[in-house]
Amino acid sequence: MESGAVFAGLHPNPPTHHHLLLGPLHSAIKILPPAFTDKRLFSPQPLQLQKQSHFSSFSKFNSNNVNTLQVSSPASNVVGEQADIDWDNLGFGFRPTDYMYMMKCSQGESFAKGELQRFGNIELSPSSGVLNYGQGLFEGLKAYRKHDGKILLFRPEENALRLRMGAERMCMPCPTVEQFVEAVKATVVANERWIPPPGKGSLYIRPLLMGSGAVLGLAPAPEYTFLIYVSPVGNYFKEGLAPINLIVETDMHRAAPGGTGAVKTIGNYAGVLKAQSAAKAKGFSDVLYLDSTYKKYLEEVSSCNVFVVKGNVISTPGIKGTILPGITRKSIIDVARSQGFEVEERMVAVDELLDADEVFCTGTAVVVSPVGSITYLDKRVSYGSDGVGRVSQQLYSTLTSLQMGLTEDKMGWITQL
Repeated sequence: MESGAVFAGLHPNPPTHHHLLLGPLHSAIKILPPAFTDKRLFSPQPLQLQKQSHFSSFSKFNSNNVNTLQVSSPASNVVGEQADIDWDNLGFGFRPTDYMYMMKCSQGESFAKGELQRFGNIELSPSSGVLNYGQGLFEGLKAYRKHDGKILLFRPEENALRLRMGAERMCMPCPTVEQFVEAVKATVVANERWIPPPGKGSLYIRPLLMGSGAVLGLAPAPEYTFLIYVSPVGNYFKEGLAPINLIVETDMHRAAPGGTGAVKTIGNYAGVLKAQSAAKAKGFSDVLYLDSTYKKYLEEVSSCNVFVVKGNVISTPGIKGTILPGITRKSIIDVARSQGFEVEERMVAVDELLDADEVFCTGTAVVVSPVGSITYLDKRVSYGSDGVGRVSQQLYSTLTSLQMGLTEDKMGWITQL
C-alpha cells in the first residue's frame, strides 16, 4: 500500500479492493471502488492526530470525555506517493488537491460535526449572506515538510483566535479553537501528497467561514459554513526573497476607523484590487496604504504588514483597528526582540521612509519580503545596493528556519503532525 497518506485508503484513485477508512469512533467504514459516489469520508468531532502504526485505529480518549480519533502518522517510515508537480517551478497559485473539510451550523447554534469531502465545487443559494452582503471571513496558514518526512504547522491556534475575533465582528458563529486546529490537521493529513518537498515550498491552507444561508433583507444569514481547502505554493512574489517595489497610494484607502480593517473579512481584499492593478500596470509589485484620517501615517500593504528599520530600531504601525493583526507580524516582533532589536508599535509617518535603512513586509504568504524601493509623490527611495537588507535577511532566515523545522522551536510555535 502506498501509504504516505496518513488516512489508510485516502487516495485520489482508490484501488478496487477495500481499505479501512476513518469513520465513526465505534466502527470502521470502507472505501469503495471509484464507482462509489458519496463524497463524505468521516465526521471528526473533534479530531486528534497522534503518532500511530501504519493503519488507522479508533479509541476513546479519557481526558475531558473527548472522543479521540487516532490515525497513522505522516512521520512514519513508509514513503508515500507525491503529486506529479514540477516542484522547482511551483509559484504562488491555486492547484486543486484531493480533499476539503466542511462543517455547518445554524445561526444561534454551535458548530458540532464536520467531514472531509472530495475537493470540488460547493452549492450556494443566490441569496446567501456571503454573496449578497459579504458576510465572510478567511484565514491563511501553511504546512511544511521536514527532511525526515514530518509535517509541521506554524501557530494554527493563532489563526483560530483571529477567526473568532472576526466572527464576533461579523455576527457569525465560529468553530472553537480546538475544532479549527483539528480540522486543519485533518485536511493537511488527507492532502499530504501535495505538501512540497523540503525547501520547495509549502502547503497553503485556506480556512473560510461564510454566511451560506439564504437571506434577502440585510441581516445575519440563517446558516454558516466553515470550509478548509489547501494548495501547494511557492513564493508569493515572483521575485522570491528579492526586493519588491512599492508605491504609496494617496487617493484610495484600505480601511477607516470603526470599520473592519482589523478583521480578515473578504471585502477588505476586493477593495484593494483597483489600486493594486494600477500599480502593477506601472511596474510596481504592490501598494502601500496610508491612514484615511490624516493621510500621512503608514497602514499596510495590500495583503501584508510593513516594518521600517532605522539603526537598531524596527518600527511598525500599531494595532488600532484599521490594520490586520498579522500572525507573521506578531512572530517577527517577538523574534526581533529576542535578537536584541528595539521594536516600536506606533504611528509611523510616511516621511520616515525617506531616511530608513530598510523596509520589509510580513505575511503568511510572503513570510518576510524586503522592499527595494518605495515611490511616494513621484519620489523614489531605494534601500541598499541589492534591496535585501541585513535585518530583513536575518529575520527571514530565523523565522523560516523555525517554520521548516531546521532550528529548535524555543518559542513553542510549531505543531508537528
